Amino acid sequence: MELVVERADRIEGIVKAPPSKSYTHRAILLACLAQGKSRLEDPLYSEDTLATLYACQKLGCEVKKYDTHCLVHGTSGKFKNPGKVLNLQNSGTTLRFLTTMATLAPGRTVLTGDDSLKKRPMQDLLDSLKPLGVEAFSKNDDGLPPIIVKNGFRGGKTKIKGDVSSQYISSILLSAPYAQTHVDLEVVGEFKSRPYVDMTLDIMEKFGVKINHEKENQYHIPNQTYHSQKYTIEGDYSSASYLIAAAAILKGKITVQNLFSDSKQGDKVILDILKEMGADIKQKTDHVIIKGTGGSVPLHSATSAASLPPGELFTTSLQGTDVDLENTPDLLPTVAALASVAQGTSHIVGVEHARFKETDRVHTMALELSKLGVKLKEKRDGLIISGGAHGGVVKSHGDHRLVMALTLVGLVTGGMRIKDAAAHEVSFPNFPQVMQKLGCPVKIL
Repeated sequence: MELVVERADRIEGIVKAPPSKSYTHRAILLACLAQGKSRLEDPLYSEDTLATLYACQKLGCEVKKYDTHCLVHGTSGKFKNPGKVLNLQNSGTTLRFLTTMATLAPGRTVLTGDDSLKKRPMQDLLDSLKPLGVEAFSKNDDGLPPIIVKNGFRGGKTKIKGDVSSQYISSILLSAPYAQTHVDLEVVGEFKSRPYVDMTLDIMEKFGVKINHEKENQYHIPNQTYHSQKYTIEGDYSSASYLIAAAAILKGKITVQNLFSDSKQGDKVILDILKEMGADIKQKTDHVIIKGTGGSVPLHSATSAASLPPGELFTTSLQGTDVDLENTPDLLPTVAALASVAQGTSHIVGVEHARFKETDRVHTMALELSKLGVKLKEKRDGLIISGGAHGGVVKSHGDHRLVMALTLVGLVTGGMRIKDAAAHEVSFPNFPQVMQKLGCPVKIL
């Protein structure tokens, strides 16, 4: 599948933010671990979250999927052996969270996925699980999937690095209440992506588990049982960032519903970043209103956009920015795309750990933006971007966030063709249709 994106003038409408992928993963898993039947309202059904749902079913959890909600009959942490290798496709979140949860299944469980997932590093999590009596290891002894997990989660004390992946930390926390004894987890070193751990703690408490967090970066989790809940999945600021950014670079006005002002999601900071760049954004209790500051204008010409020759460079009225995305690495593609069509130079730092996502996002964004003539420099932990984008042919590298970020550039430059664009289904299955509904010229090939 390919997406063809042409230059847009206006964007208008009211749209509901896609449900949070991060919260959907966690809600399904905790409902599976819980005692009783949970009702999850407005879950996201995407490739990644369906991988989590599939894994829970194989572990003995009964799940009934409806358009607007999901019913999950919990197991009280008493899993069955899945009986075969669990193929988690491309979902790194599912892999990391299941690595600890699979210790509750009898026998041994093998976790694997597609070629991309098999490149996701796991050794730091495996090392941190050993002091907790967990026997989990890489099948090929290289720290990469397939991962073999044996039954048994004794508990006790362990440490884990805070600068690699917050998902390792959340993996231990989510299953810790079902260890044989209490778990004491200490996060050492620089604690990156902390908001994602805060999300984990938030939903654990909503499902009835109490965590002692009196000391900085230390967590004490006693033996407990999750209890079934009626839980509504809030809108996803990560996915909504593409809608918000599109409105900021075009004329018109959109309202994005189901985005809460008191959300624990770190990616809510996209609102502050865009305000800093000059966007007109109003945050309400449960929605966000964005008024466009005016569509693309010629970078080197005062001529109207309609009469410009092919290859003309475009910019927007947004200004470049300096931003540290250490705690919100999923925003890297969005902010890099905005910087490529902004005026001035932007410095994006703090995202070395974004090199370990679906792709090395620092490199793949630099590579694809450079194909569009963007002046940039790739650094170890970020990008320096001076704009200058034009249309062209790019590819997603199988990364959903690259598809949607590069679409933003196309709305300004026109003449954009994105190859392997079906990757957007990982987190935002109806992204092209939503963009079309808002009046953006996005065509599926």
